[in-house]
Amino acid sequence: MNLPAEELSYEQALELFDARLRALEEGNLTLEQAIEAVAEGRRYLKICEAKLDAARRKIEVRPEPPPPALPESEPGELPGIEDRLL
Repeated sequence: MNLPAEELSYEQALELFDARLRALEEGNLTLEQAIEAVAEGRRYLKICEAKLDAARRKIEVRPEPPPPALPESEPGELPGIEDRLL
């Protein structure tokens, strides 16, 4: 699968990551192949993490902050206005 990273779905990136992991676990790779498999696995893992973060941001619900409280006043008074009559 030679799709550019931005075109891979989460599922495709996860499948490719898993394939690299299996190849490493089997132990039949040369040192250079193992190094390349690790590098590719990291790339696919980063794609998966980015896709999950994007999905999380889309569905995350953040509570709205409460409106600022008005100062308390006596009945008949306007809040925040001082009596300036002498």
